[in-house]
Amino acid sequence: MTSNSSTREYQEIVQISNLIYEEYTGENFMWENSPFKWIKHRPSRSIGAIGEKIIASWLAMHNFNVTRSPDSNADRIVEGKRVEIKFSTLWKSGDYKFQQLRDQNYDFVIMLGISPNDAHCWVVPKQEIIRLWKVEKKICSQHGGASGSDTAWVNLTPDNTFKPLAEYGNSLSGALLSITELTGYSPKSFSSTFDN
Repeated sequence: MTSNSSTREYQEIVQISNLIYEEYTGENFMWENSPFKWIKHRPSRSIGAIGEKIIASWLAMHNFNVTRSPDSNADRIVEGKRVEIKFSTLWKSGDYKFQQLRDQNYDFVIMLGISPNDAHCWVVPKQEIIRLWKVEKKICSQHGGASGSDTAWVNLTPDNTFKPLAEYGNSLSGALLSITELTGYSPKSFSSTFDN
């Protein structure tokens, strides 16, 4: 059997392969030196669970009482409030896509977005999500057709250009402040951070 590795046609295939490789790996290059790079290599079905653990640990670090929800209508209980947690890494398009928002039994949603060298967070009361989704139609249903109206998704950018949710954050410190306001609990470590 003869090798094709020195033929012009083989070199053409290599060149095409390299071009396609750049297309498929371009997004991953921006994550190369990121402390969050490991997340990008996890199966997509585990990404949401990683986001939940990050938020739960972060809030516990700030002395919030965080427990698992006893049912699937919320992800965590934070100081007695039912909380839905959504997580997204930055997409190639430059935005975060928070998916599978539902009209379930939770008080507010925490949406954590991780980019290669930054993090953004929005904390939105459930009634705002429902109003923007089902009344004002500013948040889109995730799937088309009659059966697709049970879930929504929100596209947010690090520069906060989606005006209806701009007041609900994007800074981590702002998110902590919002969670304090929504739960009515202000842990000492958090208060002292804002006093300094």
